[in-house]
Amino acid sequence: MKFKVIHEETRTKARIGLLTIGKHTVDTPTFMPVATHAALKAMTMDQLKDIGAQIVLSNTYHLHLQPGEALVKKSGGLSRFMNWRGVTLTDSGGFQVFSLPNKVITDEGVEFKDEKSGKKTLLTPEKVIEIQNDIGSDIIMPLDECLPYPCDYEYAKSSIQRTIAWAKRCKKLMYENRKQNLFGIVQGSTFPDLREKCAKSIVGIGFSGYAIGGVSVGEGPELLREVVSYTAPHLPNFVPRYVMGVGMPEDIFNCVEFGIDMFDCVIPSRYARSATAFTFKGKIRLSNRPYRLDMYPIEPNCDCYACKNYTRAYIHHLLKSNEILGTMLLTIHNQRFYQMIMEKIRHYIKINKFEAYKKQFLGEFANND
Repeated sequence: MKFKVIHEETRTKARIGLLTIGKHTVDTPTFMPVATHAALKAMTMDQLKDIGAQIVLSNTYHLHLQPGEALVKKSGGLSRFMNWRGVTLTDSGGFQVFSLPNKVITDEGVEFKDEKSGKKTLLTPEKVIEIQNDIGSDIIMPLDECLPYPCDYEYAKSSIQRTIAWAKRCKKLMYENRKQNLFGIVQGSTFPDLREKCAKSIVGIGFSGYAIGGVSVGEGPELLREVVSYTAPHLPNFVPRYVMGVGMPEDIFNCVEFGIDMFDCVIPSRYARSATAFTFKGKIRLSNRPYRLDMYPIEPNCDCYACKNYTRAYIHHLLKSNEILGTMLLTIHNQRFYQMIMEKIRHYIKINKFEAYKKQFLGEFANND
């Protein structure tokens, strides 16, 4: 993996870069659509490529449960398995595991019951790496303890020691693997001193890139911005920086300002399934009655398949008729909208006008339906 910062603004830390893995390149800042089970809901991989996506995220925990990493490996790896011609990233599944009831966290790992079979499973740092080795994704994440919000200071303090120890174990197992790129994850809840301590320890271990985890867990946009603002400066400039699970447009803009390069979230697809579309004037719910006679496209300034071919009135009709095509068209649009945001962000960073564009976008986007 190679990463090059092409340009960084002087007034902010916003930057554009180029991430190269093999024959594939990713322009940063980038937004990664989430294909949890090696599939994006209501879109094909070819459609995802058409709307400008360059990197896709899948979930280690879910792929381990179904269909199993052995089958993915037998199929030639994750990219070939799901027919994706681009870069792949798998998270560790830690967030999903820590969300389960009755899990038991020890220094060894996390023990939990399979939600379907009831079988007990011990997920260790080594097991997470072994699964991802078999899955064959380009970028992989270590097991970390994802802290909830709010979180007790003393528990967060002991938890980051566990995350650091797990990171060392993951790095040790990865040492001989030159085909994949392991990122480190910084935890510490909302406590600046713990974030700094964890960041310095994780950077000291040495990884191909660094992620800020444990945000977008209910702390709200202002606190999220604060956490990123005092964590990002402790991460190296010469590698990718990734904020995990962040996907509201306002949060992306706020994080880009501090030099963040990578984002992922299920929001574009999830909102589409609830009849909600993103536009430059804000979010609109196309199942609402006023749109039944609306002959405009979802977003007049969008070049996606849905906007070029269909009206809001038609999509409203599909939604009211429970036709799956309505969700498909909204998903295509929302995913394209996010890629357009990133394209515009990169453009305005390049010409040193990111702050002005951020103010313009957020001012117009706040004009909700």
